[in-house]
Amino acid sequence: MNLPRSTFYYRPAAKAEGLTDAELTAIIEDIQDELPCYGYRRVTHELRRRGLVVNHKRIARVMRVAGLGIKPRRRFVRTTDSRHDSPVFPNLYCNIVPDHLDRVWVADITRSN
Repeated sequence: MNLPRSTFYYRPAAKAEGLTDAELTAIIEDIQDELPCYGYRRVTHELRRRGLVVNHKRIARVMRVAGLGIKPRRRFVRTTDSRHDSPVFPNLYCNIVPDHLDRVWVADITRSN
């Protein structure tokens, strides 16, 4: 027999080819119930830890179709309160270019609660 030695030692990995998208969605929902902040990358690694080898692109597609994405974080915190009851004063020095140094001084008085 002219077979390589690796053929004897080869053990196929447990693949998820037999899983339908509905079964995979149920497994992903279980993972996200336990770990709600996991996106498709972490879900893919968790499935591999559980013995299922699934392509990350398939995981991303199944999660997108089933609406299982995570809520993205806000990148900023809004600190301006535009709905206040204080008066708003007009800008008295609008569209005027000063002709000397130290002619215009500007200040911002912000009310803190």
